Amino acid sequence: MTEAFLQYVWHHSLLEGPLTTVDGLPVVVERPGELNHDAGPDFFDARLIINGIRWAGNVEVHIKASDWNAHHHSQDKAYNNVILHIVYIHDTDIKLQNGKMVPTVVIADAIPEFVWENYDSLMNPEENQPIPCSNRLKEIPDFLFQMSQDRLLIERIERKSGDVQRILKDSKGSWEQACYWLTAHYFGGKTNAFLFELLAKKTPMSILSKIKDNPFRIESLFFGQAGLLEKEFADDYPNAMCREYNYLQAAYGVSPMESHLWKFFRLRPASFPTLRISQFANLICKSSNLFSKLLEADDIKTLRALFDVKTSDYWLTHYNFDKETPARQKSMGKNFIDTIIINAWIPLLFEYGALHDDERCKEQAFNLLQQLPSEKNRITKLWSDAGVEPKNAAESQAVIQRYNEYCSQKKCLDCQLAFRLIKTKK
Repeated sequence: MTEAFLQYVWHHSLLEGPLTTVDGLPVVVERPGELNHDAGPDFFDARLIINGIRWAGNVEVHIKASDWNAHHHSQDKAYNNVILHIVYIHDTDIKLQNGKMVPTVVIADAIPEFVWENYDSLMNPEENQPIPCSNRLKEIPDFLFQMSQDRLLIERIERKSGDVQRILKDSKGSWEQACYWLTAHYFGGKTNAFLFELLAKKTPMSILSKIKDNPFRIESLFFGQAGLLEKEFADDYPNAMCREYNYLQAAYGVSPMESHLWKFFRLRPASFPTLRISQFANLICKSSNLFSKLLEADDIKTLRALFDVKTSDYWLTHYNFDKETPARQKSMGKNFIDTIIINAWIPLLFEYGALHDDERCKEQAFNLLQQLPSEKNRITKLWSDAGVEPKNAAESQAVIQRYNEYCSQKKCLDCQLAFRLIKTKK
């Protein structure tokens, strides 16, 4: 038994039979109250009728009545207006600071057995069942599942908007700079994300704008700032970049990162930082004012076209400096482009709409997600195995949000689907 479960059955009025206090006084619940997620009593503004007298106040929930004292509520004035104590076990009487007894209701026998069994099966699923309700998903009506998906998609975008707000604050409100930094962040993938963001922050847009017409200078600047040009090379191209970076460094007073920070281990060669830096440099050369282009884009095809960039010629035959490989075009893959759009550009667009009260931008963010194919990763495969096949990126973002924030955290009590299953008798 958990306190969270007791709060849940009280909050959702899942108790059966007439309720009475330990003194035998009848209790009628007109309103269970608002669940409090902060310090203080568990429920605010409850409406109860106790022995024919109407009460308004707070409700506290514990497994054992003695938990009131164990939690030091007797010394906290915030609990003086508690009008009812809900417990699973009554092991002591409780008094308020004014000496009055707190009316107490024991709900152990009022919880339907099937409600507890449903909850217990979710909290203790079978082995190798990462989605606790996977064997009961067919019981969820389609309309309820879709409503839940829509809410989760909004949650997901709002959570990602936190990253946008952080970067926008760092950029002192410049949306173009925030777009530049956030795009760089996701260019690094999971392994080098914050290093790419740092690279962008150490390479000011003001400098890039002065040399944007020269792809070689842009690439030299990025590789130099990444700290990857601080040695003598066998190949002519990196040595030429070294000379160019030395000039740019002296002209603009920039300083490089430490090269050892970059991670290559366990990355596919196509994801090596060297290739990504070259692709990013070419993106910057090709498309200035990235955020303005995002605002102007009407469809996903237009956005993808912005990322139709390749590496410089040197990287056609290299993944690392001085190590030649068979010639191969190293363009950005479609899945990689979609990942940047989903994780960086769509949250940017949504947050811009939210802060500027622009519903068109917010609606466009959702429309773009619906135009993108579903993501293919470990989490979407779990849902696919459970019989839920996302049709587009909006749906895959929703199931990723459900798994990350609810399933893996065992927060079934906060999930709309689990609520339906808990209160439904099999």
